[in-house]
Amino acid sequence: MTEILELPIRVMALHALEYCERLFYLEEVEEIRVADERVFAGRELHETLELQEGEKRQEFELSSDTLGIIGKLDAVRHREGGWVVYEHKRGRPRSPLRKGEPYEAWDSDALQLYAYCMLLEEHLGKPITEGRIRYHAENITVRLPLDDAARCKVNQAVARARELRSSLKRPAVTANERLCIRCSLAPVCLPEEERLACDPDWEPLRLFPRKQENTVLHVTTPGARVGKAGDQISVTTPDGEIQKFPLAQIESMVIHGYGQVTTQALQLCVLNRIPVHWMSASGFYITGAVPDSGQVQRRIRQYEALRDESFKMSLAQKLVHAKVEGQLRYLLRATRSAPRSEAITKSISDLRKSLADIVKAESPDVLRGLEGMAGRAWFAVYPNTLLAAGAGEEFQIKGRSRRPPQDRYNALLSFGYALLHRSVMQALLTVGLEPAFGFYHTPRSAAHPLVLDLMELFRVPLCDMPVLGAVNRKQFDPKVDFSFAPGRVWLSQEGRKKAVLLYERRLQELWKHPVTGYSLEYGRAIELEARLLEKEWTGSPGLFARARLR
Repeated sequence: MTEILELPIRVMALHALEYCERLFYLEEVEEIRVADERVFAGRELHETLELQEGEKRQEFELSSDTLGIIGKLDAVRHREGGWVVYEHKRGRPRSPLRKGEPYEAWDSDALQLYAYCMLLEEHLGKPITEGRIRYHAENITVRLPLDDAARCKVNQAVARARELRSSLKRPAVTANERLCIRCSLAPVCLPEEERLACDPDWEPLRLFPRKQENTVLHVTTPGARVGKAGDQISVTTPDGEIQKFPLAQIESMVIHGYGQVTTQALQLCVLNRIPVHWMSASGFYITGAVPDSGQVQRRIRQYEALRDESFKMSLAQKLVHAKVEGQLRYLLRATRSAPRSEAITKSISDLRKSLADIVKAESPDVLRGLEGMAGRAWFAVYPNTLLAAGAGEEFQIKGRSRRPPQDRYNALLSFGYALLHRSVMQALLTVGLEPAFGFYHTPRSAAHPLVLDLMELFRVPLCDMPVLGAVNRKQFDPKVDFSFAPGRVWLSQEGRKKAVLLYERRLQELWKHPVTGYSLEYGRAIELEARLLEKEWTGSPGLFARARLR
């Protein structure tokens, strides 16, 4: 019988385990790692230590099958007749409980040091009696003895790490809220949102990033060539014009139409975890290449949860209710300053009736029928009744038409929905969910049910509202910005540029979440909603699909 050896536990993972078991699980089991400014500052510290201390540091990696751990030691020095392991930290030590007593190491730092000492002890075959941690913020060195109690802590931590590594269940959010403030994975873990779901009176901290720092690179010029220029992405147009974009500024890249992407550019994007998406020249989402890893546990939980038909139905009701309520709220807002026509009054009444019936729906088919009724009530007045007097007859529609769009306005909507499809797809893959396995929409060719599900929450605020506003402001030229063929209308190159700019600007607008109470960009709201969806089956339900127009 062949024995299967377990992979060793990283000593840095033991540090995370002592700090927070959930952090350990996210990093080591789900393989989610985020390098924030604290991580980069720590790396810089280690790179400059030699200059600061005026001596050559020894940094090397050791592993032990006996201990079941592997780690890279910061420094090993010979002191007072024996070898001493040194660990360097940017921050401050734990303050003493009483004045005059010595400073102490943090528990996670101490555990990390003990593990390094035990690795060195086994490697040298000689006893190691102590290790030292230097806290550079106050230039204080804490000495820690390697005694039986320390060895026991390491062994217990390794056993717990192995137990968690074999589990499909995420550990609970830590009870110590202060740990979350300094955690780089807080935007993934969403501890404050989870506490709020359990306690409606909780006042969450601002841990989820409000803005996306990088930008989406849209390549819209037909025949453009995307290549690699050192550590930059270069875009060369057919007339020879070259633009270069630093990788640090690119959040993702979207290729419209028949642009070319070199293998070198694709490899550069993959290595730097930059997603690449392709859209057709007519404005339909084709596919995307999104680097991912460690998604097995998350997708297994998704599959297990969405096998439950009653659970799927409850999610679908939340989703459809949120969509229809968004349509109703916008219609009420858009018509509040003037007397409402008979058509608008009827649509408002029909939408309200649909909302009342949605919560009582007993099957997906009934729910889809109610959504269809609400959709007909919506498009009975949107956009024709809401168009400004000077918007022009060119943007009037005879109802929703797609694949292909039959008129200018539907061409704008379809293109906007395709851009939204890209945003939602990327958010789901970033979270680690399977886009093809949804809870409301049914699978069909070239469609991703879970993407279509989540899109319903954002169609009104990110597409319907901005498009109507842009048309009313005459931002689109009915002759220049559209291309025509028998039975179809789509955006011209100039029209696509305007539509992309309109959509991306909308993503950057701040919006206040009605439940959490904090503001964030619409672009960030998509990822937040994807993470809240996952929480519906990971033990902290309650906040998904509660976003509303204000």
